[in-house]
Amino acid sequence: MALLLLGIVIFLGMHLVRVVAPGFRAGIIESRGKGTWMGLYTLVSFVGLCLIIYGFGQARGETGMLYDPPVFLRHIALLLMLFAFVLLAAGSLPAGRIAVAVKHPQILSIKIWALAHLLANGETSSVLLFGSFLAWAVTLRISLKRRERAGETVLPVFKSARNDVLAILIGLAAYVLFIWKLHDWLIGVPPIVMG
Repeated sequence: MALLLLGIVIFLGMHLVRVVAPGFRAGIIESRGKGTWMGLYTLVSFVGLCLIIYGFGQARGETGMLYDPPVFLRHIALLLMLFAFVLLAAGSLPAGRIAVAVKHPQILSIKIWALAHLLANGETSSVLLFGSFLAWAVTLRISLKRRERAGETVLPVFKSARNDVLAILIGLAAYVLFIWKLHDWLIGVPPIVMG
């Protein structure tokens, strides 16, 4: 559990530097250049992600249950994940109407992903992991609202409705692949148990 916690602190901490220590980020960019900052950001984030992956696998075998979700919540989680995949795709493409309407589709995708997994999983390690990501996404969204109010341009600008069609198709394809095989292959747990 300690490695999972360390990974979460490193990964999410690095992703919150702009929120909690904007001067630190700005100082590195000013003194060493944006490339140095991006390299440091990538390296630290990668280390945190590796610790999360390894630590979560380890912690799943060590921690107990905080709650046992009823089966209907797992069905709701599966439905929510479809929206999470579409929003993730919408945030990765030039802005369509979906991205403009929700303002920050990738952050909303992470909120939905985390909430869906909290609904479906009651293990201590899962609650720690997904609860942390949900709290991070909420914090980041609040920070973005403050930056918007301060006049900073952080909202997506509409490019084409074609990107909405692409986001739906890509999100749906990724969703089907995850349900079919990828979740079981990557995480070791099938999202739907047949039989």
